[in-house]
Amino acid sequence: MTTVATLTAKDDGTFEGNLMTLMVSAPIMIVPNPRKAKPTDPDYRVISRRNGFELGAGWTRTARSSGDSYISVTLSAPEFGTIYGNIANAPGGDSAQKVIIWNPPA
Repeated sequence: MTTVATLTAKDDGTFEGNLMTLMVSAPIMIVPNPRKAKPTDPDYRVISRRNGFELGAGWTRTARSSGDSYISVTLSAPEFGTIYGNIANAPGGDSAQKVIIWNPPA
């Protein structure tokens, strides 16, 4: 599994951290979507902390095997194309520390 971002979960429901690939290192923030109007709209927006540009979105999903909730994200920019991933707990046991695990298309 490839980690493409490290994040810290905040008490207000946001996540802050850094997107890191071989070619890109960028501070990001994942924030709840206040404009969600229908079920297909994203639950979260992924924002560049450097310039405020939106570079992705996230949806709350339920795992079929365990029934646990997780956040599925899609990130897109000219520098790296499209990245699909899931937010997961980071190694170490600190529940506030998260990572985005790259989920390559099949």
